[in-house]
Amino acid sequence: MGSLRVGGDSAEVYRWRMAAADGTRVRSIGWAAVDAKDLRDLVRFDEDGPHHEELFDSEHLWSEVVCLERNQTLGTIEDPDSDALVLVVTGRVVVQVNLGRKRLEQWESTLVPAGSELTITNATGDPAVVLLVAAPPPPKRAISE
Repeated sequence: MGSLRVGGDSAEVYRWRMAAADGTRVRSIGWAAVDAKDLRDLVRFDEDGPHHEELFDSEHLWSEVVCLERNQTLGTIEDPDSDALVLVVTGRVVVQVNLGRKRLEQWESTLVPAGSELTITNATGDPAVVLLVAAPPPPKRAISE
């Protein structure tokens, strides 16, 4: 059985100890390995269309912040191999996944199964910010408008 603890030697190191047949194995991860970003730094609006700011892009996961002014729409976008999560950070949007539609407000989310068509529309006169997360990362062409 494993446990996650703050190491006694340094407040900057986590140690994960697992009982093993020959003793204890220790795996340390320093704070330097954590790539943290503040979403507020990525919020920008553009009158000409949705504004995209990549949050993270790795071998296994992709995410971006999309800022929508009044009446702006993102999509239709689709990827046959990636599941996606849509999270409304602020504002209200209408999310359409294939033929289903749902109005989402701040902190609400929905799953977009691989192969589904996704469209997101700002549902009010106020700006909206949406976080999109997909795994595995879609090809670059699948996320552009």
